[in-house]
Amino acid sequence: MPGQKSLRPIPRFETEDEEREFWAKADSTEYVDWRQTRRFSAPGLKPSTKTISLRLPESLLDNLKMLANRRDVPYQSLLKIFLADRVRQELRQQR
Repeated sequence: MPGQKSLRPIPRFETEDEEREFWAKADSTEYVDWRQTRRFSAPGLKPSTKTISLRLPESLLDNLKMLANRRDVPYQSLLKIFLADRVRQELRQQR
């Protein structure tokens, strides 16, 4: 293609941290022709999770367990659903 700039070779990395640091500073358009890429979908891929410790009043936890039991889901799953819904709502209101 006329006027197309040549791309720089992507370096080899010893570790993921090294690669992460490189891409945090590098301009990817110097290394990748984004017009040649295709959209990728991985519907079965679960998002990364992180374990946290959360202190809740016993009455709140009891009520959460009761609601979860009615829906036949683990209370931790119901808590994640409630949190995700509220975060989405808050983010929508900020826009």
